[in-house]
Amino acid sequence: MIQALGSEARTQQLAQLDGWQTVEGRDAIQRKLSFADFNEAFGFMTRVAIKAQQMDHHPEWSNVYNKVEIVLSTHEANGLTERDIELARFIDSITG
Repeated sequence: MIQALGSEARTQQLAQLDGWQTVEGRDAIQRKLSFADFNEAFGFMTRVAIKAQQMDHHPEWSNVYNKVEIVLSTHEANGLTERDIELARFIDSITG
């Protein structure tokens, strides 16, 4: 069974991520990104979708034109887990 991160592990992991913030009222993290245009935003989402499918771990997200908002949390653990951190790191790596 997947376990949610404890507070010390969560603090350490979040410190290593780029631009991620906690979600008020939830055990989750979020990041808001802006791109040059819709095509670039959708290309980014496609890359994340491929990685998420490989991990069998899918984000909550929305897209309006060149903006993408992502929320990561693991429903099975009812909170933030290593799977969320791994996907966040991947997202950080492709947004440079």
